[in-house]
Amino acid sequence: MKLSLVVPCYNEEANVKRFFNEVNNVFLCNVDDYEFVFINDGSKDKTYDNLKEIYEENSAYNIQVLSFSRNFGKESAIYAGLKAAKGDYVCIIDADLQQRPEVVLKMLSEIEADDSIDCVAAYQEERNEGALLTKFKSAFYTIINKLAEVDFVNGASDFRLLNRKMVDAVLSMSEYHRFSKGIFSWVGFNTKYIAYEAEEREYGESKWSFLKLFKYAIDGIVAFSTLPLRLSIAAGFITAVISIIYLVVVILQKLIEGIDVPGYATIIVLILFLGGMQLFCLGILGEYLAKVYVQTKNRPLYILKEHLGKENKNENDYYDFQ
Repeated sequence: MKLSLVVPCYNEEANVKRFFNEVNNVFLCNVDDYEFVFINDGSKDKTYDNLKEIYEENSAYNIQVLSFSRNFGKESAIYAGLKAAKGDYVCIIDADLQQRPEVVLKMLSEIEADDSIDCVAAYQEERNEGALLTKFKSAFYTIINKLAEVDFVNGASDFRLLNRKMVDAVLSMSEYHRFSKGIFSWVGFNTKYIAYEAEEREYGESKWSFLKLFKYAIDGIVAFSTLPLRLSIAAGFITAVISIIYLVVVILQKLIEGIDVPGYATIIVLILFLGGMQLFCLGILGEYLAKVYVQTKNRPLYILKEHLGKENKNENDYYDFQ
């Protein structure tokens, strides 16, 4: 198998058939051997019904449909798709056609032209988003690049083509809370970045609200940097030093200059300041501890309800414990 398309789907009933037809039209005479790996991530609409129709009505094509028992999130869907993919090259692409199959052809030509390239990742030079969201994402990349030990390219998404060596390396990563952008950078390999322009979504709505993006950003920082833990130590030390300096100043004012310092307001301010810093540091510790707690439960990343197109099924095909 030359190429596998890993396609996470969540409430994409209006797009999956359009995506399937569009890929086949673009790949005609350009890619001879390819497969679709659709992952229905617990959709609440008719996404699975449409995927099942695609599978049953197009036996001439290589198609797999993995359907989760509930919504486990895009990160789990990506992992499940990579694990099921059979291709020498694997491309992760969304089903909403904002990421065009023509870009996949460009990725494929880039990686085949240079044996030293292991991955081709697409990034957006200009985002077709609101100003606030664009600034938030840019700020996230600025912060995480200062905190993390690996580099993150601003605008680069999960839309990328990987060779089999890199796919196997990504699958070897064992964490439960997955942050694929960081994993792609952490495993290394030679990645080439190409610019692309995301198309406007014609049907459906984006599944990423501002709150979800904020949570995702926190997960990424916690997953690939321990610097916040060190910052909490520094914050505690600085707070203690400031408190001591303030206390010395108050005493000197009282003893030398005879200035009466209102005690009630001073105590309240100090309590609020010190208490706030303690809660902030405890919150950072809690984020890391929560990740460890969930990881030690050793729960599966996902549970499959159905897997169409899988040969030689057994009971272990329906979940993954890492």
